Amino acid sequence: MDIVIKILQFFLSLSILVIIHELGHFMAAKVFKTRVEKFYLFFNPWFSIFKFKRAETEYGMGWLPLGGYVKISGMIDESMDKEQLSKEPQPWEFRSKPPWQRLIIMLGGVTMNILLAIFIYIGMLAIWGDEYLPTSEVKYGIRVDSLGMEAGLRTGDKILSVDYNYIENFNDLTKVLVLDEASSIQVERDGEEINLELPDDFLGKLIHSKSPILQIRFPFFADKFTNNSAGEAAGMEVGDQIIGINDISTPYFTDFFLEIQKHKNEDVTISVLRAGDSLLIPVSIPAEGKIGVYNQDIETLFNFSKVDYSLTQAVPAGVVKAYEGVVDYLAQLRLLFNPKIKAYESVGGFITIGNIFPAEWHWPSFWRLTAFLSIMLAILNVLPIPALDGGHVMFLMYEIITRRKPSDKFMEYAQVTGMVLLFALLIFANGNDIVKLFK
Repeated sequence: MDIVIKILQFFLSLSILVIIHELGHFMAAKVFKTRVEKFYLFFNPWFSIFKFKRAETEYGMGWLPLGGYVKISGMIDESMDKEQLSKEPQPWEFRSKPPWQRLIIMLGGVTMNILLAIFIYIGMLAIWGDEYLPTSEVKYGIRVDSLGMEAGLRTGDKILSVDYNYIENFNDLTKVLVLDEASSIQVERDGEEINLELPDDFLGKLIHSKSPILQIRFPFFADKFTNNSAGEAAGMEVGDQIIGINDISTPYFTDFFLEIQKHKNEDVTISVLRAGDSLLIPVSIPAEGKIGVYNQDIETLFNFSKVDYSLTQAVPAGVVKAYEGVVDYLAQLRLLFNPKIKAYESVGGFITIGNIFPAEWHWPSFWRLTAFLSIMLAILNVLPIPALDGGHVMFLMYEIITRRKPSDKFMEYAQVTGMVLLFALLIFANGNDIVKLFK
């Protein structure tokens, strides 16, 4: 069921992004009285799921979910319609319009994706506000994996700063480490401030890591029980703090989870604190290694910061968030060309994108990820690669500057070259996904 929910969120988000992007081209074309022959969600080689025609435009949905398209009359695009180009240009065709109008039409999709991200951020801030866990409030310290230990971090460390800069939002720490190519982390350990110089290969390993290296450590308080809970059957009560198994101290939730896996189908003694008293409770651990006890919500264990916004306050804040998203994604692209980090090895396709969605339907997460993907789509589309919007923009800028229009034959070859390159990148990205499945 988790996979189904991820897939549904992915396709809903992709559909929104594609429709909005193509709508940008469509509306700009209509403003300049340019004919749009087709408007499709997804591609439709050989057949369409459905289609209908209104006025001069055919609208439809294809079966191949690799994007979408609008077919604009008189434009060399992925349809490679040479027959139309062999005829005399008509006033309603793309090729008959002045360069500045064609430029606006080509930038329409990217513009709409950026505006969509801004609109989403404004709506999220106005409805839900901005809630985050301050780094200073991670009072129980962090839990680190083997990669974190390689960097010198230890479970229980409290993060103070990165390169001596305090990071307010704890969830931004990993992003700052990667995008700023940090060289050091400052932590508090046993009441002492320690500076950790990061190894040269740390950032590369961090990018390729499958799990977060900075995990919040928190205690285990019984909040509610599942049906047939072994813990409840043994006498545990809501509010009990679970602190040990047999003679092993497990003061934090992850400690308990890892230790209990060693005692499947065994009888153990679990230590709890109840109203200041220490109790020992005998529990029979079932085969799945769980006692059927839910921990308290993390929001009750830490002091989260929340900023509420009125609609007028959300507008500028949403613009800022979108701008920061653009800057962050450009920084991610820059890392692809860093030979030391080898970020290109972590490039993923549809599986990677689908996996960023949560296993449960959570609207704030869905819209936050959709805004991020909208920014990503805008930036990737504006790259100067033939067959992308950015390729057309590049040739239009050449035409505006030199006042010389590239020939239709040149544009045809450029389109083919761009499509080959894009398919190669698509195969590479999704191939990376498949390789990761077997690692």
